[in-house]
Amino acid sequence: MQFEPRDQFEQRQKKLEQIQALGHDPYPREFRWTDTPAALVEKFGGASAPELDTNKRELCVAGRVVSLRLMGKAGFAHLQGAGKRIQIYVRKDVVGEKGFQLFHLLDLGDSIGVRGHLFRTKTNELSVWVEEIFFLSKALLPLPEKWHGLTDVELRYRQRYLDLIANDKSRQVFATRARIIQELRRFFDARGYIEVETPMMHPIPGGATARPFITHHNTLDIDLYLRIAPELYLKRLTVGGFDRVYEINRNFRNEGISTQHNPEFTMLEFYEAYSNYRDLMDMNEQLFALLAKNVTGSTTVKYGQTELDFSKMPRLSMREAIVKYWPKAAGEAPTLEKLASPGGAREATDRYNTWAKKSGAPYATSKGELKDGEWTGLLFETIAEDQLVQPTILYDFPKEISPLSKQKPEDPSLTERFEVYVAGMEVANGFSELNDPAEQERRFLAQIAQGGEEMPKQLDVDYIRALCHGMPPTAGEGIGIDRLTMLLTDSPSIRDVILFPLLRPEGGESSSTSEAHGA
Repeated sequence: MQFEPRDQFEQRQKKLEQIQALGHDPYPREFRWTDTPAALVEKFGGASAPELDTNKRELCVAGRVVSLRLMGKAGFAHLQGAGKRIQIYVRKDVVGEKGFQLFHLLDLGDSIGVRGHLFRTKTNELSVWVEEIFFLSKALLPLPEKWHGLTDVELRYRQRYLDLIANDKSRQVFATRARIIQELRRFFDARGYIEVETPMMHPIPGGATARPFITHHNTLDIDLYLRIAPELYLKRLTVGGFDRVYEINRNFRNEGISTQHNPEFTMLEFYEAYSNYRDLMDMNEQLFALLAKNVTGSTTVKYGQTELDFSKMPRLSMREAIVKYWPKAAGEAPTLEKLASPGGAREATDRYNTWAKKSGAPYATSKGELKDGEWTGLLFETIAEDQLVQPTILYDFPKEISPLSKQKPEDPSLTERFEVYVAGMEVANGFSELNDPAEQERRFLAQIAQGGEEMPKQLDVDYIRALCHGMPPTAGEGIGIDRLTMLLTDSPSIRDVILFPLLRPEGGESSSTSEAHGA
């Protein structure tokens, strides 16, 4: 093993040999603890010295040594565990000669267990009076020099174990992430949903527009695609009679990396029979307010320099958002009627781009010729998307960019689809599901004919067959758990909320994944 700094590694290796010579197992198999440092601090943090002396009880606690102070025949250390630290006091005449020798051979980062009782020192610090020390693990490599404030962003992502030791905020982020998932499960379980698992390797990529990762199954000799979305399988279950179903799933999209995108990400996806997209919009208002309150203690959450208010979610159609956020300097905003007319969105985009070229504003670019609805989506992304800072429901998407959702009966150019935006990020995407097998087949075939790496290459015949057996009116939605965690933990990058985000190999070796926009 090659490590830096080598001298420290060798010194600690020698100490490990000395510890073993004292009769200690260098890698013991267990330690029976009664309390964690965090539990002791929480339970006895307010107890006075007389109370601790009166109610003295034996305890065993384990943790990582994060400070050491030797003073002749006694010494102090702090043990960290479960996110908190507690001081220990070690006396040679109490732990004995070998116990005190062990104490002297410890390094910062070592894991030990101690048996003793609580007391308060002369400086009134809650501490453990140690009667016996147990060696648990030697840290052969030192903690970062400024371990209490590890700030190297790439090191934090590559060596998350150091980040979790050094930065309590990181630990809290991932504890909060777990709490968010618990709250989501509680919310949907209480509403009669069933949690399921669907395949992560698909014979046909589907359920979203994205470039998939491809693998090969040797025994069957077939190519398979890592899941880009579980949608089509979950809707098969709705056909099968699971009227309310959800999955917390990992998806994989072979695309770029940014502060908002990771090729491997987590979503909650759910489907509710006999409902439509307006029912889900109402549900989202309840869900997001409840999540914010239960996870952070308030429906108002700080994100960067902004206070996000989850107690309300105003609604805008996509066309209304374009009109509302049209730059005044770009001239008169297009009307809703103009955007809805044939060629209207293309004309508005051309007019915006003419101004954008002169002013240096973001430019609405596209690859190839677009249809009316695609121009509308492009114009929204360019001028309105990042303006949706407060929690907002954006609804009524063009048909051309919503191949799996029902058309609006009063305006067939639009679909019954919505997205939730917060801090300029799409956090959720839902719609009234298309359940007409003939129309679904037409849209699938149109996607295939369009071509491109992100479009499906073959028709999902089995999904069409499932729809032919009859899927009831259904509303479905996906919620991005990574982005939701970013918002509720005030984390600026998606890599801050994924324990092990995808990175280039160490040393800058070539990689097929671009990190040009990485945090």
